[in-house]
Amino acid sequence: MSIVTLKDALNRAKDGKYGIGAFNVSSFTFLETIIKAAEDKKSPVITQIAEGHVVDMPNFESFCKAAVDMASKASVPVVLHLDHGLTLNTVVRCIQNGFSSIMIDASAYPYEENIRRTKEIVNICHSVRISVEGELGTIGGSEANIVKEEDAFTNPDEALDFVKKTEIDALAISIGNVHGNYKGEPKLDFERLETISKLTNLPLVLHGGSGIYDDDFRKAVSLGICKINFYTGNCKSAGKAVMDFVKEDPEKNGTDLMKLIKGIRNNVYETVCHNMDVFGSSNKAW
Repeated sequence: MSIVTLKDALNRAKDGKYGIGAFNVSSFTFLETIIKAAEDKKSPVITQIAEGHVVDMPNFESFCKAAVDMASKASVPVVLHLDHGLTLNTVVRCIQNGFSSIMIDASAYPYEENIRRTKEIVNICHSVRISVEGELGTIGGSEANIVKEEDAFTNPDEALDFVKKTEIDALAISIGNVHGNYKGEPKLDFERLETISKLTNLPLVLHGGSGIYDDDFRKAVSLGICKINFYTGNCKSAGKAVMDFVKEDPEKNGTDLMKLIKGIRNNVYETVCHNMDVFGSSNKAW
């Protein structure tokens, strides 16, 4: 296959009533493993990197070249996506380096300013056939340099107005989902989700996928979620591989780097494959 836009991928997911996993790839190991999992599951996949990680990556351009090369050669559709884009500078860098999709997160600003900033990025990206994801409502938790303490759920009527005025291709909403680890059991507002989906008729995005129950994922997808962001869960899988590596034989394993990397790959691979099955995207590649 080849690199595809978020709009194309999510419109297919919406029509087919399945979700596509959006997995953060802040390292080559994650990038290779996630694309391999997608190929084996015959699933479309969204590989993404958050702006907070972009600014901490000294060789971002080199990383992008590798990502574009791998995605172009993959046997399944791959979206290259900027997650939580905050500045025009980073958006432009990603466009110049082959990304097919941009998220502009202006949700921390007042409503009208969110519209203005989002529309500005939409105008730029659509002129070069790149998709745009916007966000309305405040998603709790933390990711990279983004820290938010309280949830502010997405207002359905505002969502409809926001979509009309910005002309975004996908909308990230807040329905009780949080970034990072959940404090207590996650409780998603499915009624709100269903209302927003019916009003906007747009592919919806669920951030903070790690920690949500499989059955809740399935229900969210059935009600209009087409893109599910998932990062913390993969980090936990990688972390477990590191701990198992050290416990097995501390002295010997301390020098066997390839064995450690293999363990990380295996754990992340299994996690991603499982999620593709849950989201319903397995065997949906075109």
